[in-house]
Amino acid sequence: MILMKLIDVTNSYATLVSKQLENTDARFVSVYSLGKTLVIHSTANTHIDVVLVNKTRDIKDLELNAVLEELLHTTMDNPELEIIRTHGVVEVEIPVKPKKTKKIS
Repeated sequence: MILMKLIDVTNSYATLVSKQLENTDARFVSVYSLGKTLVIHSTANTHIDVVLVNKTRDIKDLELNAVLEELLHTTMDNPELEIIRTHGVVEVEIPVKPKKTKKIS
């Protein structure tokens, strides 16, 4: 079993985080390092996005599954996930279930 560890590097990407918060519907953004792969995790009211970027090679399924398990507590076979792959980039989006509110009588 290969152990993959996400390292929180959000403080090193303050400009990226502030741009994401200013220009998208994200209300929370964090950045992680997974070796040479950069992982950007953002949460909005209606969805959660996870983007994996590696400038030298394609993202491996093993990496993607490790990130999904750690950040979203799910796997690639979750039918709610929308996964887009391009060279060196994988973008994953999952809807956020609305929270139930209690009616006060």
